[in-house]
Amino acid sequence: MDFKHLHLAVADSIATVTMSRPPVNALSREIREELLHAFDDLSDRTDVRAIILAGSDRAFSAGADIKERAGLVAGPGDYRRLNRLVREVFYAVMDCPKPVIAVLSGPALGAGFALALSCDMIIADEATFCAMPEVDVGLAGGAKFLQRHFTPTMARRLLLTGRRISAAELYRLGVVDELRPANELMPAALELAAELAAKSPLAIQLIKDSFNLVENLTLRDGYRFEQDMTTKLGRTEDAQEAKRAFVEKRQPVFVGR
Repeated sequence: MDFKHLHLAVADSIATVTMSRPPVNALSREIREELLHAFDDLSDRTDVRAIILAGSDRAFSAGADIKERAGLVAGPGDYRRLNRLVREVFYAVMDCPKPVIAVLSGPALGAGFALALSCDMIIADEATFCAMPEVDVGLAGGAKFLQRHFTPTMARRLLLTGRRISAAELYRLGVVDELRPANELMPAALELAAELAAKSPLAIQLIKDSFNLVENLTLRDGYRFEQDMTTKLGRTEDAQEAKRAFVEKRQPVFVGR
């Protein structure tokens, strides 16, 4: 697929997906379709072991394209189809077997904030700020994404007021993993992605699957699931290589089997 609003680059087992829809990377139907296509492709590519998702033009994403929404013709099924596309983009990131690092600079608002929260890790610079302003533009949604990262009262505050929250506060709360100066942002993301890409892709996938699947399970059922995943992983070639490398005091070479 030829992308109109995305730049995709792959090097050293790391894919960098950059949203480029000036001025603020608003999420239109078209860019959402491109994101869905890109992450589905990257999920299956054997030459990719980690993914960076970033925004260009000094913004990660200002969220839903309100102008497009205002012009939407509410014919039969239109809103259902759009809503399906919106949620499937989030799922494509969450369900991707490769770890996804969100790199934030500037605003990440509404659906753009939810997109960042769908990633496995978040790195931001001091210019970053986030908000859920849906209450002010005739929309609603995002409670589930906020509940995964914030206390109940903070999630309510963000959704009910639409207030901005700074990168420094997000870092203090543990939502942002690293806070970096702007010139260090992408090098830090690439360093983290390289560290992830060096791990066994099977182990990475099983761990990510575990996080997604145990979220709504009881402690007993969730840990039982993780034990089953560990048993399956222990029978792979990568697991045997990891053990040999540990005993031989060398770096393991993983092949994804």
